[in-house]
Amino acid sequence: MTQPPFLPLTARPRDEEHRVATPLELFFDLCFVVAVAQAGVELVHAVVEGHTGSGILNYVMVFWAIWWAWMNFTWFASAYDNDDVLYRVVALVQIAGVLVLAAGVSSAFETHDFLVVYIGYVVMRLALASQWLRAAHHAADPVERTLCRRYAAGVLACQVGWIALLIAPVEARPWVFLVMVLAEMAVPVYAEKDQPSQWHPHHIAERYGLFTIIVLGETIAAATVAVKSGVRENDALGEVLPIAAGGLLIVFAAWWIYFVVPAHDRLTSSRQGFLWGYSHFLIFTSAAAIGAGIEIAVEQAVGKTHLSAVAAAAAVTIPSALFLLCVWLLHARRFKTGFVQQAVLPVAALAVLLCTFAGRWAVLAAGLVAAAAVALGVALTASGSAARTAARISS
Repeated sequence: MTQPPFLPLTARPRDEEHRVATPLELFFDLCFVVAVAQAGVELVHAVVEGHTGSGILNYVMVFWAIWWAWMNFTWFASAYDNDDVLYRVVALVQIAGVLVLAAGVSSAFETHDFLVVYIGYVVMRLALASQWLRAAHHAADPVERTLCRRYAAGVLACQVGWIALLIAPVEARPWVFLVMVLAEMAVPVYAEKDQPSQWHPHHIAERYGLFTIIVLGETIAAATVAVKSGVRENDALGEVLPIAAGGLLIVFAAWWIYFVVPAHDRLTSSRQGFLWGYSHFLIFTSAAAIGAGIEIAVEQAVGKTHLSAVAAAAAVTIPSALFLLCVWLLHARRFKTGFVQQAVLPVAALAVLLCTFAGRWAVLAAGLVAAAAVALGVALTASGSAARTAARISS
């Protein structure tokens, strides 16, 4: 049966069965990766050219803007997606906004000019505010109507506040950015103080998992291009092969570790949802930075930068260790029993950092450590399951 073109934009049931990501959401994610890729490219250029501090700062700022816009759409869609014509059109407008943002990433890195990024944000946030106002219009419950209006007002107020990033002196912009980040992250907390929105735990966990996969896929793509360039332009297969192998092992291990536990089991309240959702900024940022780090390591291996081997290796090992530690802190530790199981990922993160000093073999060593952490985790889980099964049988 064909769906009518226009439907009320009302909250979906939180316990809805078989709730999965829609084709529109998958398309939305794919377009956001364009902006993620641009941020990674500019980070590589900044570090290779010796502007590491400013490059990392700009990368964090731009990536946060990308992630926050994605997160706003994702949580709204989880609660209200009715997939009618108007909803689709507004979502496509948001996609256009992120593509404008992506076009402004280079200017943000090179000249600290955030105008194009801001314009892209205006497009995305006005579209999002209109969705919240539409949801408020169709809400039957006064408390829910207030929630939706708070979201719309908060989004619009913060968008006005972001103008300060355009007019503030360059040296003051990181502080302006920090203030606006805190303001943005306070909007959902304020909007939902009386009643939580109807986001779906399984759906949210799946959406974050899909974005993790896409970011890791972008990391593989960036690393592949870097290795191809190193081989074709510099005939340096021997130098880049250990980096390629180690990078692949790191990405494979990152995927395994992230998806080994059922994240949705922890999303039982808005407080846990906010903590889980906000903490993913570090997971997404570090996952994307691994790809940039592999590119930097290849550039150093073929002599295209004056970075030391240790500095180039750190571009891979630091985000890799951060990813392992953040995944453990966020949800993996909740499913581990005993000191040994709990210690695997923190110890692996420390060992990955120590690999920084392994010279040209640093990335490969880090990949082997990450793979060993996965293997050890699987072995410990299997032995624990076997022990519990034997105990049940004997009892």
